[in-house]
Amino acid sequence: MNATTLTVAVEALDAEAATAAIPALAEILRDCVANGASVGFMNWNTLADYERFWRDVAASVADGQVILLAARTADGLVGTAQLHLIGKPNQPHRAEIAKVLVHSRARRQGIGEALMRAAEAIAREKGRDLLVLDTDEHGAARRLYNRLGWTEVGTIPRYALMPDGADCGSTFFYKELR
Repeated sequence: MNATTLTVAVEALDAEAATAAIPALAEILRDCVANGASVGFMNWNTLADYERFWRDVAASVADGQVILLAARTADGLVGTAQLHLIGKPNQPHRAEIAKVLVHSRARRQGIGEALMRAAEAIAREKGRDLLVLDTDEHGAARRLYNRLGWTEVGTIPRYALMPDGADCGSTFFYKELR
């Protein structure tokens, strides 16, 4: 299926829907790690580890700390992103974008962009006009964020590890929504 015929629906999941989606979300995370994404997990992590992570995210959704986005196509759930609402009294205007993940079978079809645009729209609705994120310095997402008008701040070398244990620098971005 090419990008001109693909229909993508992005929705914010409530805690119940997030919990129901854990198997699909865990598969997306497993696929991303297996394909080398530096997203906080290693090659040796198990499906149970991924499911535990998503249960914690669902709890954060229930607490109102995280907005969990899901991207669906005719093939089912193929991507996800998180908008972390900063609860600090001196940062009511800020949010962080995290875990923008697209299953390898659905990449390069505009799903990452759709997730980012939805996250930005929800941030605006929530009164958040400054967004930040970080990504693997060599990953394809870096090009996406630049294309979407995010400002690259810089790269911290050896910030994290790749799933195989190799060092990975993280590039930080911000975007003002004013």
